[in-house]
Amino acid sequence: MGRKQFNIPEIYHSPIIRKVKEANKVMDPRKKDLDPSVLDFGPVRFYVPRHFGFCYGVENAIDIAYDTVATHRDKDIYLLSEMIHNPTVNEDLLDRGVQFLFETDGTELIPIESLDEDDIVIVPAFGTTLEIQEKLKQQGIDPYEYNTTCPFVEKVWKRGTQLGKKGYSLVIHGKHRHEETRATFSHSADHSPCVVLLNPEEAHILADILTGDRPKSDFEKYFGHKSTDGFDPHEDLKHFGVINQTTMLATETEEVMNILKKAAIQKYGKSDILDHFADTSDTLCYATNENQSATLALADIDADLSIVVGGYNSSNTMHLVEILEHAFPTYHVRDAEEMDGPALIHHFDQWDKEMKGTSDWLPISNEEPVDIVITSGASCPDVLVDEVILKILSYFNTDRSLEDVIQPFEQKLD
Repeated sequence: MGRKQFNIPEIYHSPIIRKVKEANKVMDPRKKDLDPSVLDFGPVRFYVPRHFGFCYGVENAIDIAYDTVATHRDKDIYLLSEMIHNPTVNEDLLDRGVQFLFETDGTELIPIESLDEDDIVIVPAFGTTLEIQEKLKQQGIDPYEYNTTCPFVEKVWKRGTQLGKKGYSLVIHGKHRHEETRATFSHSADHSPCVVLLNPEEAHILADILTGDRPKSDFEKYFGHKSTDGFDPHEDLKHFGVINQTTMLATETEEVMNILKKAAIQKYGKSDILDHFADTSDTLCYATNENQSATLALADIDADLSIVVGGYNSSNTMHLVEILEHAFPTYHVRDAEEMDGPALIHHFDQWDKEMKGTSDWLPISNEEPVDIVITSGASCPDVLVDEVILKILSYFNTDRSLEDVIQPFEQKLD
């Protein structure tokens, strides 16, 4: 897929991170180097990954949404739900008069039946369900006219359709309540029996049902609420493939694939396994892969802590936190406002699903520099990372100016 140029609003432009990223593109155009960049301010050093922040799909969505708002000031403009999982972007669109039709969990805010053919509806990057598409058409609204669905989500749907035409069922690795997985399930269920798996643990359960090591009745217990009506694991898993919610951990999707492939080999034999288990590894999102690989490289650093910037309902952001929290204390913040000096940071705990406060989170010392790993999710504007860096810098006495630290990166662009 060719990399086109997107028109990103000035408010999201980043003077710090943008220069680091542009320098890395010049020095490593083939994206082979995963070593992080270092912003060394003396008493504090920031380690920045090679790949993070806005991906192709998010930039595409922002470009379309803001252009639509700018060129149709005389019309009522609606988003189906949050365009991307970043509160800064969504709040700015609301401030510009855009209205949301649904909450992220699917709860209706404004009935589609109240819209008319002159209204504009923007489909978010996650895509939407066939049912909602049909409702929009009934109101005289073309759901594809202002469609910001990520091309890599659409790639997953197309692969699912190809398999469906060949009589394959689909196992979807994702969070069954997430907008993208709801959309993928809807598109997939139109042509194939489908079931959603959350993680490798659930893959093992389904694998055991397939091989007969668990009773068939366990399917209804674990998957009845997130599968198509009448899904029969013994019949429908005779021929199947695995597709995913693009923001899941790519390594975890591969693990799910391997667990189910092994079960299929046990059940049907190795010689004609590709007739029973389709190879769908080509559907994994490149941006998710790159960001997660770069984050794994960050986890090898001997750092004091890490900060992950992004929305608290952003799946891909939470997976970055999951990678880093095994290596050092990790704080998931939506923006710089969550930091109340070195004494207190407010951050989201995805496991307890609540905001928490941690005291004395920043180990300021006159002896050794503080090493901080910093990254962000695919829907987070780089400028928010800039603001976090600048706020943390304000807690330190440093003789190195921002211009001095950025200069080596600017020189690579000359």
